[in-house]
Amino acid sequence: MILYFLFLLASSSAQAATDCIPRQFDHDSVVCVCNATYCDELGPVPWPVPGDYSIITSSRDGLRFHVEYKVPEIQATPDAIVVQVNHSYTRQAIMGFGGAFTDSTGMNIATLSSGAQENLLRAYFAPEGIEYNLCRIPIAGSDFSVRPYSYDDVEGDVDLDNWALAEEDLLYKLPMILRAQELSQNPIKLFGSPWSPPSWMKTNGKFNESGELLKEMWQPWANYFVKFVEAYEAAGATLWGLTTQNEPLSGFDDSWAWNTCGWTAADMRDWIKGNLGPTLEAAGMRRLKLMVDDYTRDTLPWYIMPMMNDANSSLYIDGTAVHWYSDNWVGPWVMDETQSLYLDKFLLYTESCAGFDHTGPYLGNWQRGEDYLHSILENSNHHSTGWVDWNMALDMIGGPNWAFNFVDSPIIINAEMDEFYKQPMFYAMGHFSKFVVEGALVADSSVVGSEALESAAFHHPSGPTIIVLLNTGEETLNVSITDGSEDFLNFQTPAKAFQTILYP
Repeated sequence: MILYFLFLLASSSAQAATDCIPRQFDHDSVVCVCNATYCDELGPVPWPVPGDYSIITSSRDGLRFHVEYKVPEIQATPDAIVVQVNHSYTRQAIMGFGGAFTDSTGMNIATLSSGAQENLLRAYFAPEGIEYNLCRIPIAGSDFSVRPYSYDDVEGDVDLDNWALAEEDLLYKLPMILRAQELSQNPIKLFGSPWSPPSWMKTNGKFNESGELLKEMWQPWANYFVKFVEAYEAAGATLWGLTTQNEPLSGFDDSWAWNTCGWTAADMRDWIKGNLGPTLEAAGMRRLKLMVDDYTRDTLPWYIMPMMNDANSSLYIDGTAVHWYSDNWVGPWVMDETQSLYLDKFLLYTESCAGFDHTGPYLGNWQRGEDYLHSILENSNHHSTGWVDWNMALDMIGGPNWAFNFVDSPIIINAEMDEFYKQPMFYAMGHFSKFVVEGALVADSSVVGSEALESAAFHHPSGPTIIVLLNTGEETLNVSITDGSEDFLNFQTPAKAFQTILYP
């Protein structure tokens, strides 16, 4: 009775979380409106005590992180969809979830008043928010910059004497990163990714289109990486990792509109083992996790094989970075194949975004949130150690973007109104990032009786179980979760809903 009383106290505290202020735009669900004085917050959700479990629900019909507490039953609900959890079989440990500190993200946040800026960063990083812990940083410019640039645009400066961080780093990226670190209860794993070397280091003399790194620039480019790490860490942003090149095969496309650099697998292998790896090691930076590929599933495993199969190159490689842009036509089996070939290397989704067909923001679109949750569920069940979104905040047209490559984002900023909108994608991310913490192990789960319901299960490092569900169907489902014990977790999953279930 004492334990149950304490649980009720914790439950009433959790319900003190602030509610969404909904607004309908032109799509099938709502956004939650935040400004300088108000933003909905989930707050801390206590882990249920033995004999209870909790359900957190977001739905197309307007629920956002709605928390319920229930008691297990001794039999399944008749005719229920059954989710089976096998605690005896676990896979990879989770590294985390998050987004990217792009130039556009920082510039957009800076258009808000100080109070709205604070509420936005708290929404992503604070204990009352969704607690991102794994974030990407473009090394110099990307398409989500207002101009193409590098950290050394002085032609022929192979000694990098003129190397310096840009105003975009000093005014937008670093201030946001440092405040996020202050708000977070746990260290944020930061990793850098380059889009293009200085244009004078490339065969075409351009930041974009088809061009490779000149062979005589292989060592200066490796030195450039070291300078980036040193500069960010001197500013207080400690790096956890690096990727070798964003989307390396895009650099062989004559029509590629934004920053890129082409790398064949063989050249990447030789550069890693001959230049980048030894240079990082000599600088005391082998502690950083080095990831290769940083491109779509259709490059797996063939593109990384020359690097991984070469002992001198593989020595410096810790994992493979993956983007979601080919997932609709390349199944997750390539993730399984890649993991089976390289058991000592991890897989990590490092970029995904909605609206990449240049459609820009769809405010309140539920399908885009559903696409996020489906991808995280699927890839968690196929060896991905986490999932990193692209821009954390864009403007009302999905920019700014110097290459006119406008996309969508979990948060959209309306600078004129000094407010921002939390989209269904934001809540999809939070159903994982808030609860599936670093070190959680992926457990085996399966759904019996419905093609509309998807699941993934995790063991929290301290012992409890986390199950995340996605109902893609148009009807409410009766669900029973069983793990082979005498208890059944019986509840309903609304139509078009995300749910996170926590139980001891």
